[in-house]
Amino acid sequence: MNPKSYLYGDELIKLAKSCDSLSEKYGIDFLFTAQHADLYRLRNETKNLIVTAQHMDGHMAGAGMGKILPESIKTAGAEATFLNHAEHPMTTGELTKAINRADELGILTIVCANSVKEAEMIAALEPDVVVCEPTELIGTGKSSDVSYMKATNSAIRRKNPNIFILQAAGISSAADIQKALESGADASGGTSGIVAADDPVCVVDEMLQVMYQWKASNK
Repeated sequence: MNPKSYLYGDELIKLAKSCDSLSEKYGIDFLFTAQHADLYRLRNETKNLIVTAQHMDGHMAGAGMGKILPESIKTAGAEATFLNHAEHPMTTGELTKAINRADELGILTIVCANSVKEAEMIAALEPDVVVCEPTELIGTGKSSDVSYMKATNSAIRRKNPNIFILQAAGISSAADIQKALESGADASGGTSGIVAADDPVCVVDEMLQVMYQWKASNK
């Protein structure tokens, strides 16, 4: 669940608490991102969520006004960070530094890739998770086609079979989650398809039901 800048403060924590309960109910690992200012509160007011920063710089303590210091998000309670999202792209050099710094501190790295070629390149950097999402589908409510999902899954696993794969972009329903899992991905998730829904908690519940059933049938 990636609220981006749609939610913050009390409203974000309210949704996070509901997701926290659902994560416990279904026994599903649940990455939940937050604005950096909300990470500490998110960590302290939930117990099951994997608290995730929306970005981190590969920076060392010292000079660097405005940089997101890895130590600062870890101290605030973050266990993971997104990197290279289409709305916050990074150069290969920046991405490499950020992954290395995260590895030093034990922070999980979730790195976004647009194309099959980019997914393969990013897999070579050995992040923990690669998020496959065509930029043009982000926020549209239209998910990737199965051929794209399978092609990116295959490219990543050829390069490094230990990386987890999250298929995203336009994910807005339980059916989208089902498609992502059936493609061979390990996970999925969304933003506007959840936060813009009439009942976001209901949407998350339906998505997690699919994941729970998939997990149970593929043990």
